[in-house]
Amino acid sequence: MAVELFTALLLFTFVSSITPGPNNLMLLSSGVNFGFRRTIPHMLGIGVGFTVMVAIVGLGLGALLERAPAFYTALKYGGGAYMIYLAVKLAMAGPLGPKGETVGKPLNFLEAAAFQWVNPKGWVMAVTAIATYTSAQNHLQSVGIVAAVFGVINLPCVSVWALFGSAMSETLRDPRRARIFNYVMAALLVASLAPILFE
Repeated sequence: MAVELFTALLLFTFVSSITPGPNNLMLLSSGVNFGFRRTIPHMLGIGVGFTVMVAIVGLGLGALLERAPAFYTALKYGGGAYMIYLAVKLAMAGPLGPKGETVGKPLNFLEAAAFQWVNPKGWVMAVTAIATYTSAQNHLQSVGIVAAVFGVINLPCVSVWALFGSAMSETLRDPRRARIFNYVMAALLVASLAPILFE
């Protein structure tokens, strides 16, 4: 892979991983409600799950989605419905207790990894990365490079959101503020679907 293309891939991976989206909004909320340590399995699930997804898209699933647009449409709207369900759960989350605990539990590793397959932003990122940064020559090698770059860059980027949420938890011990925060995060999670579902 040429140096210029690799540099562009690094920039794309960083920007798409650090900007707001369903994963990062959920990590911010999890950091607030459960703390950084209890959110680690969620972060690892995103990092590993998305890296595997990029590799599988590069190995042929992306081409299948191009040939079967109805499958992609079903996946997109099914994923959107699941994210609305998660937003409702987030909005209904109880306020933080005196030690910062809340009712419920954070996503575990497998749940977070599986979520990548119904995350519309994740699909757009994976398909765009494979279409833009891989070549017909040395296809397997370039898919491996793209997946590895996401594996290395994605996890630190998403961790920032969980850290930020954890830092905010002290402020959100007040039940009213916590409720407002959860409502706002749920609304933002639903709003993050708009550009993808209505493209």
